[in-house]
Order: sequence, then structure tokens, then C-alpha cells
Amino acid sequence: MATLAQALQQALTALQHSDSDSDSKRLDAEVLLAHVLGKPRSYLHAWPDAQLQQQQLARYRQLVAQRARGEPVAYLTGRREFWSLEFEVTHATLIPRPETELLVAQALARLPGERPLRVADLGTGSGAVAVVLARQRKRWQVCATDRCGAAVKIARRNAARLQAPGIAFVVADWCAAFADCSLDAIVSNPPYVAEQDPHLTQGDVRFEPRTALAAGAQGLDALARLIQDAARALKAGGWLFLEHGAGQSAAVHALLNKLNFEGVATLPDLAGLERVTGAHKAD
Repeated sequence: MATLAQALQQALTALQHSDSDSDSKRLDAEVLLAHVLGKPRSYLHAWPDAQLQQQQLARYRQLVAQRARGEPVAYLTGRREFWSLEFEVTHATLIPRPETELLVAQALARLPGERPLRVADLGTGSGAVAVVLARQRKRWQVCATDRCGAAVKIARRNAARLQAPGIAFVVADWCAAFADCSLDAIVSNPPYVAEQDPHLTQGDVRFEPRTALAAGAQGLDALARLIQDAARALKAGGWLFLEHGAGQSAAVHALLNKLNFEGVATLPDLAGLERVTGAHKAD
């Protein structure tokens, strides 16, 4: 038997001598313990002398050992927050990241909320982008696609649990499910990491689906394919919003300009890195 305080201290010791690259090992330890207990983290501070049941302690030690080997906390708990909502995630889905909130914010800011637009979230993963758009804009018809059927199942569950009805989920590759000139807007966080990028072998990224991260020698293959597909599927004047790598804005601009997109503009994320580009199809 062990108290919550003792279990946390043991976990911190294990994580300090681990391969985990987390800068917040205490937070990791607390999140995992709260998950095992089914309690908020505040409970750990309010009741440090509470006793863990043997089964709970064994489960906690197992999760800490997995985290010590580098497995992301989000996969261990099966949850990650995005836009103040809690999304289910699995190894079939990318873990939603704060910078993707800029992608969503741009779509919400640029597109008219009062009109019944048809908007597609391509490569939806956990469904985070589609769910937020559908919850924020009740009049939009949101369709989310992903070529991974397991990811689409998770996205559907998230939409149901987070009360975002009406989203159409389709197993499809990019714009394959859409007719020519049928969409008012496309929003996407595609793979954009170069195949040989060393970051793919470091930290949490090692455990995420590689096909959702890497795309060709320069990381531009999926972006190029997506922009080409968007030029076909968007209506005249339709908008395209893309998340991409910090050093890819010039290449993305070139791809968009080549296909006669207009109003091409890139915005930085909170770290000042160029992260999201928007443009609209020529009228």
C-alpha cells in the first residue's frame, strides 16, 4: 500500500531516470495518477495521505513505466484537450496540438458564420477540427474525411460524446469523396514532416502514426496533393486553410499561386512560427 504522495514521489523518481523528454514530469505523474483514480488533479493535493488500493497502485506503476519509455500521456489516458474540449485519442490518431487551434480560429474568423456553408476537414484524425467547427457554426454542413478507418471511428465517437451532431464522416483520401466545385471551404492539418527529419525518432512523436506526420523528402507531398485536390473541389471563391511546417510557407505560397489561388496569407502561431496559410480560389 502507498499514499498518493508516496506514489507520486516514486513515479517522479522513475521518470527522472527515464527516456521521457517531458519538461513537466510532475505534471505527467499527476495526470496519470488522477486518471487511475478517476479524480481531478486537485484531489491529489487535497488528499495526499489517501491510500491507493493495490490494484490502483499496480496500474499506476504500469502507466508510469510506459511513460518512462516515452509513450505519450495522451495515449496512456486516451484523452487530450483541444479548444477546451476533451477528445478521445488512440494510436490510430494524431494527438491534437495547441498550434492547430490557430487553424480553427482562422476558419472561424474568415468564413461567414451565418451562411449554410459546406466545409470539409481533410485528414480529420480524432475529429478535433471538425467537432469544433460544427459546435461553433450550427449552420455549416461539416464533412470530415480520413483514409484511416480506425481514426474515423474515433472521430465519430468524439462527435457524439461532445454533442456535435450532423458531421458527415467518410473514409476517403483528401478530396476523393467530393465532386468538382462542391465545397465552400477546406480546413486541413495534413502530414508535413520530411521523411528523414530526426524529430520523427524523438519524444512523443515516435509513438504517433507516421503516415499522419511524414510526407515525402521535403514534407510537401501531402500539401501539394491537397492543394491540387482543393483547386478542383472548391467552389469559385472558396477558402482553403492549411497547417504546415514553420519553414514551409514559401513553398506553400508557390503551390497555391501556381494553381491561381488568391489572397494567400500566412499567420504565425503563439511561438511566432509561420504555421497556418489561408487562400481562396479565384472567382
